[in-house]
Amino acid sequence: MTYRTWMAFIGLLTVLVLGSCGLPAEDQPHRVELPRRALTSPASQGPTTEPPGEVVEVLCLVRDGRLVQTVRRVGAAPTPQRQAEHLAAGPTEVERATGLTTALATTSLTVDVPAGGTEARVDVAETDESNARSDETIAYGQIVCTLTSRADVSSVVFTRAGEVLQVPRADGSLSRGPLRADDYASLIAPS
Repeated sequence: MTYRTWMAFIGLLTVLVLGSCGLPAEDQPHRVELPRRALTSPASQGPTTEPPGEVVEVLCLVRDGRLVQTVRRVGAAPTPQRQAEHLAAGPTEVERATGLTTALATTSLTVDVPAGGTEARVDVAETDESNARSDETIAYGQIVCTLTSRADVSSVVFTRAGEVLQVPRADGSLSRGPLRADDYASLIAPS
């Protein structure tokens, strides 16, 4: 084989190897679902400028009637209960200045995730029924989207005094759960 023939053969072989990834060609594009990694799950992201020991905490707050994921830096990974308390406390002064609010003012939540499980059970304290809320769907969406942003929570069920509650989803239907962030996707503001 001559040098030119050998180089042509290597070039052709390279094109064939690089052009074949093992998947057949498709006529139509299709949606690919990538695995979602929660922002709070550990992952090596290379060197950071963050102080050691800081972790992110995702809270779903509200702006213009839409859910907005907000990332806060906290000293240690919060428990689901602590994260729910941060959510119920509402936006910080800086977050309020950017137009963020909450539909959970004066809401008392108790969160339990049984050991080895990924379903959070959220007990919602009795509210004054004469004080109806128009933002109830947003409030439940805030809780579900916040808790399911965690790597250790995949779904949420709401209870009151041990009884499972029917709560509104974004489409207006009622559900006894388990609920996921997808149930409120139409209320989540684009990033």
